[in-house]
Amino acid sequence: MKLRWFVVATVAVAVSVSSAFAGGNAYVGADSCKICHKSEIKGDQYGKWMESKHAQAFKTLGTEEAKKAGKAKGVTDPQKDPKCLKCHVTGYAADAALHTKKWNQEEGISCEGCHGAGAAYMKKEIMKDEAKAKAAGLIVPDEKSCKTCHNEESPTYKSFKFEEMKKKIAHPNPNKGKDVPDEK
Repeated sequence: MKLRWFVVATVAVAVSVSSAFAGGNAYVGADSCKICHKSEIKGDQYGKWMESKHAQAFKTLGTEEAKKAGKAKGVTDPQKDPKCLKCHVTGYAADAALHTKKWNQEEGISCEGCHGAGAAYMKKEIMKDEAKAKAAGLIVPDEKSCKTCHNEESPTYKSFKFEEMKKKIAHPNPNKGKDVPDEK
């Protein structure tokens, strides 16, 4: 009975975290973000994400280290357990109706894992206006949002230093606010 209650509580937390980030928007997947966020002139945010640990988050669950850590917590397969997937797969616990055909759990923690489900703000005319993008669901991650996953609940948790980690994953557009033509 206690185990069932723990699983129900874990799933409820995962759903509330995913729903908070989704805001009712659909998850469109990193390939949808790549369309505009891969050019060098605009900062190659997609390329920086691809090189990050976030992009490898799902694959990490398949390692022997993850299996060992999972076993210590009663997890048989970390790549299938909601306790692990809620923080290793963007939108995992969100309602399946919010997953578009482009959503792919193997992306790990994609753009939308930090910036919110993108269907409503991904259009170019919305993204050009930060206020409109935020109103449509774009999230600017902060320490609190990062700590929904980077916390003591993780079996491999190490002290989380937000400012230090923020610098490691920074991916600004060096031309933000400038009229820079799209690369062809």
